[in-house]
Amino acid sequence: MFRGFNTVASGMIAQQRRTELLTNNMANANTPGFKADQSTIRSFPDMLMSRLGPTQIPTKDPITGKYISEVGAISTGVYMQETMALMTQGQLLQTDLNTDIALIDGSLPVDEETGQTGAVFYRLQHPTEGEAYTRNANFTLDGAGYLTNPQGLYVLDSEGQTIQLQNDDFQVDSSGQIFVDNALVTRIGVSFSTQPNTLVKQDNGLFQTVDGTDLPSAYGLDNVTFSMQQGYIEGSNVDTARTMTDMLTAYRAFEANQKVLQAYDRSMDKAVNEVGRVN
Repeated sequence: MFRGFNTVASGMIAQQRRTELLTNNMANANTPGFKADQSTIRSFPDMLMSRLGPTQIPTKDPITGKYISEVGAISTGVYMQETMALMTQGQLLQTDLNTDIALIDGSLPVDEETGQTGAVFYRLQHPTEGEAYTRNANFTLDGAGYLTNPQGLYVLDSEGQTIQLQNDDFQVDSSGQIFVDNALVTRIGVSFSTQPNTLVKQDNGLFQTVDGTDLPSAYGLDNVTFSMQQGYIEGSNVDTARTMTDMLTAYRAFEANQKVLQAYDRSMDKAVNEVGRVN
C-alpha cells in the first residue's frame, strides 16, 4: 500500500516538472532565437519480488512443474530523465534593422552514432570565461560601437575578436561578411556543434559546452552550410498549439494521479480506523 503512495507521488512530480517545462516554452514563444525544451519521462527500474521462507506460492514453471520463487516485478514509479533543446529552425521575422542578422540553417551533417543533426550558433564572448553561443540575432551597438547581444555580451568575429563599428550603417552579406562603404571589415563568427543536445542551456538563450571548451568554427567545414539575412531575426521554434495540448495532457495526468492518491488515502484510513479496530 505504501509503495503505491510512492509510485503515484513520483508520477505527480514528473508531470509537475513537465508542466513547468511546457509553461516556460509558452512564456518564451515570442523570444527571438529561443529553442523549445523537450523532456523524456521513463520509469524507475522494476523491483523483483521473491517469496520468503519455505511456503510455496501457487506459481509453477509450466515446463518443469516446480514452484517459482519469484513473485514478479513491480513498478517503482517514473521520473523526468532529462530535458533537451529542440534545435530546429525558427520562423524568420522581418525587422528592417541593420543590427538584426538572422542565422539560417543550410545543410548540416547528421551524427552517425546518435542520429542527431548538428547546429550552428553565433559566437559570443562569455562574461567569465570561454565563449557562449546563441541563435538570438537581435544584436545592437553599445556606446563604444561594439556589436553586442541584448545582454551586452560581445559578438565575436571569425577570428575570435570583438567587432567594432562606427555606426549601424553597415551591410552583411549572406556569408556573414560585414562591409562599410563597400569595404570589408570582418566576418561574423559562427561555430558548429555536432551534438547540440550536449550543450548546457543557460538564461537569455545562451549555450555553453559542458567542459567550457570552445566549439570549432563553422566556416570551411565539410557538409556544413548556412547563410545570414540582415534585417531579420529568428523567432522561437515553440509550437504554441502543440504546447497547449501537451500542457493539458500533463495536467490531466497529474489530476489522474491525484485521484489515485486520494483513493489510497481513503483505503489507508479505512484500514486504520475500521479494519484494524479491536472490539
